[in-house]
Amino acid sequence: MSASQVDQTTHDGGAQDAVTLLDVVGAARRIAPYIQRTPLERSAHLSEATGADVWLKLECFQATGSFKLRGGLNALLALDEASRQRGVLTASAGNHGLGVARAAALTGIRATVVVAETASPAKVELLRAAGCELVLYGADYDAAEAHAIDLAETRGAAFISAYDHPTVVAGGGTLALEILETLPDADVLVVPGGGGGLISGVALAAKALRPTIQVIGVQSTASPALQAAFRAGRQVTVPITDSLADGLAGNLVAGSITVELVCRYVDDVVLVEEAEIAAAMRLVLEHEHCLVEGAAAVTVAALRRGLFAAAGRRVVLLLTGRNVAPSVLRTVLAS
Repeated sequence: MSASQVDQTTHDGGAQDAVTLLDVVGAARRIAPYIQRTPLERSAHLSEATGADVWLKLECFQATGSFKLRGGLNALLALDEASRQRGVLTASAGNHGLGVARAAALTGIRATVVVAETASPAKVELLRAAGCELVLYGADYDAAEAHAIDLAETRGAAFISAYDHPTVVAGGGTLALEILETLPDADVLVVPGGGGGLISGVALAAKALRPTIQVIGVQSTASPALQAAFRAGRQVTVPITDSLADGLAGNLVAGSITVELVCRYVDDVVLVEEAEIAAAMRLVLEHEHCLVEGAAAVTVAALRRGLFAAAGRRVVLLLTGRNVAPSVLRTVLAS
């Protein structure tokens, strides 16, 4: 569905929504000059294996290697002049930082990215080359995020959350517009879920345009914060362990706007095991000839395990990133 058609669609979520369909449409127009419209291709292998009509949204081909550029760009382009002058700070598992860094370079805004000392080496090296100020802090994403928030307050800079930010959510939601413009009769969208920023935007936009569509979130059993919040209807702190899906790792900050949005628009959040993520990465490489990171491969893993009804339905799997460290890839291929 095109932006002009979307303008004629009424979003019924209510005035209390932190993000609306019109915000997503505005984001699509704002970021269009800077992003790539990524391919949506049918997977013959997965369709035959599952009895579904399976399509892959190859956002792994986005500039910076991840969907995160959409939210980062929208957030920085929406800043007022005073905020632009003060610069921005963010915390990231890697991909969001890369998106913000690229957006900062395009807009001339100073950016600082805080990542955990245990962040993916591949993503850290990409961040070093991106031209932003890079700060390594803490043993995990939660510690890095807390430090980034404190640092932003000290500097008087805008903090651009990887998920808990309306313009970031709206930027991610632009993927739903692209998918439904190409495939308006899609039945199911399967979306990686970490902090809930991407799936919130995708789900609210998709449900506004096609109310019958089902939206399924996926994350690893190693980091199930979004599923816990979905089940409880509120933020829940959970134990986090190492995962191939490092881009989805971490707890949600208290009061995150994504919890209400996910509870309202998402149909289910399911969990996959680490071995299933590795197998999905290998399958995509072998049969689709695409390299995807663990945080992207979770959607393929959920389909293969049968965690949602797929047979006879048109299913779109979002493959959201490709930034895999060589050491991780060697381990995955050897397992």
